[in-house]
Amino acid sequence: MSTLTHRPRRLRRRAGVRALVREARLAPENLILPLFACPGEGVRREVSSMPGVFNLSVDWVARESAAAFEAGVPAVILFGLPESKDETATGAYAERGIVQEAIRAVRREVPDMVVIADTCLCEYTSHGHCGVIRGGEVLNDESLELLARTAVSQAEAGADIVAPSAMMDGQVGAIREALDEAGLEHVAIMSYAVKYASAFYGPFREAADSAPAFGDRRAYQMDAANAREAMREAELDVMEGADFLMVKPAVAYLDILRQVRDRFDLPLAAYHVSGEYAMIKAAARLGWMDEKRAMLETLTSIKRAGADVILTYYAVEAARELRGR
Repeated sequence: MSTLTHRPRRLRRRAGVRALVREARLAPENLILPLFACPGEGVRREVSSMPGVFNLSVDWVARESAAAFEAGVPAVILFGLPESKDETATGAYAERGIVQEAIRAVRREVPDMVVIADTCLCEYTSHGHCGVIRGGEVLNDESLELLARTAVSQAEAGADIVAPSAMMDGQVGAIREALDEAGLEHVAIMSYAVKYASAFYGPFREAADSAPAFGDRRAYQMDAANAREAMREAELDVMEGADFLMVKPAVAYLDILRQVRDRFDLPLAAYHVSGEYAMIKAAARLGWMDEKRAMLETLTSIKRAGADVILTYYAVEAARELRGR
């Protein structure tokens, strides 16, 4: 006769029992779909390093948003590829800018979808950096004014949430002040509070045409070795009025995600970034792993580590899979 008292396998024998005791629950409403808006009409151009991800003209952004909403995804975050770029990123805050037009289109097509606008300058600057350049340096305080103008323009176009991602010191406070002064105090800020200088952004830079023309972004994005610094960054953004915090990337920084979750009570987002997505796609195409299982396991790990919401290029596929269960 067995002398075992504790048998954890009892709760693993059947799918129904496993579901009953599941600790981290991933659901479609936890997901946010990133979309890349580009000039033109009828454009749906696949990004070579990100199978299943496309540069989309505004009409297609609206269609893809509607399809995502139908699948159960409640929110999109919009990035823009402008027709032209310049030193001061004028396309980022233009009234008829590409993201502003995409916001309006999604708002018309899917009124109930949550629309988030990525608030940065790198996609709109000729040099590809996230702020004003002088003497080869990215100037922090001069960049804040442009980021604030961009956020106000996006909010006026109809964004529910603006998401500053430039990693300029004081960006959340500058944007909060500008939004409030413009009578847009109802618009929330999802801060890329903890954003590391990461190799995992490579495919995104192809999708958004945002690679820096010189140097890199290590002077303003975080060093991969630092965890305590992440807590300082998050705390500053909380003090400046952020409504959400975000950790980016997600999978390579699950320890950071957990630390932020344990220390702060704000809603927490995590960005399952392009390189993390592309690795699963590449391995699946080579027959090295089951893509659906890897997708759901990865997203569940992010949820388990503490994320309330996950920005992922898998949002629609994951939502459909979860609904099909």
